Amino acid sequence: MFLRNTWYMAGWAGEIDAGMLARRIADTPVVLYRREDGTPVALHDRCPHRFAPLSLGRVTGDAIECGYHGLRFDGTGKCVGNPHGDGKIPQAAQVRTFPVVEKYTLLWIWLGEPSRADASQIPDFSFLEDPARRRVDGYLHVRANYQLETDNLLDLSHTQFVHANFHFSEAILKGKHEVVQSGNTVHSNLWCPNGAPSPWFAKRIPGYDGRSPVDQWMDMRWDPPCVLRLDTGITPAGRPREEGGQSFTAHILTPETETTTHYFFAHSRNFRTDDAEMDEAIAHWQRVGFGEQDKPMLEAVQRAMGTTDLMSLKPILLPIDTAAVRARRIVKRLLDAEQQAGAGVAHAEGALQSA
Repeated sequence: MFLRNTWYMAGWAGEIDAGMLARRIADTPVVLYRREDGTPVALHDRCPHRFAPLSLGRVTGDAIECGYHGLRFDGTGKCVGNPHGDGKIPQAAQVRTFPVVEKYTLLWIWLGEPSRADASQIPDFSFLEDPARRRVDGYLHVRANYQLETDNLLDLSHTQFVHANFHFSEAILKGKHEVVQSGNTVHSNLWCPNGAPSPWFAKRIPGYDGRSPVDQWMDMRWDPPCVLRLDTGITPAGRPREEGGQSFTAHILTPETETTTHYFFAHSRNFRTDDAEMDEAIAHWQRVGFGEQDKPMLEAVQRAMGTTDLMSLKPILLPIDTAAVRARRIVKRLLDAEQQAGAGVAHAEGALQSA
């Protein structure tokens, strides 16, 4: 059960600079590469002859050559080369293509109706291209449903328990949580004024004395089905946010299967931008916080649930779950609408055939 008419992050743009990238997205095997002019291409990763993954072949010019029997397919999915017999191209020798765009240094793929693929609908991640900011990227493969990852990111109260060694602060526990919905976008904002900073946030104020009160914030933006941006920061109490140390972090979840997820993240900061030690501190946080704390917890939850349908288990709900529940409802509504539209098309086609 995955949305098709939506943009999924397929990978970092640099991943196809030197060759092919094979990745399963929403249970669909795809292979990405660049044409000679640099344009990205996305094909179904399956040769129509003996169904070998095209990613086991090689890129030659603007085409992929299947590694099994040498059939070549260009960026439109058309077979353009058959090394066997008289070289005649079978009429059915065609591979499905998918719209793919490179935006914000990321590769985005559309698995649904090609005519509906509108790159302007990709949420804003322009901060990833801001030369005034410093960026640290990462990736994890998580054995849990992508919506469990979404729940985790929309409820940042978990930072006080799962990540207590990085983020514990009484001010965060007592912070004001606000959920705002605008269309299909959900904002989960946490405002923590006039308190002690978390150990991690304290590093963002140069020369901080460790005692003075600060204002802290953690504002998450979610767009369906699983694309998030986190705005976090700290400033001396009562001062404008612009005066503090502030980060934007892309948290982009791409379902691989019902129970596995590609988790891409990129941290972009406006403080200590030429500091290699801060780069390593952030990379350490990503390795430990995401990889050694969040990941095993979510994978354990997935195993314990034994299903991907969280609501079928009738979980108790707390006020901190508000944003996650809204996001789940939006995804369900969009899925239902997409399935109904597909059923309507199928019915109409059936009626035409029987007429």
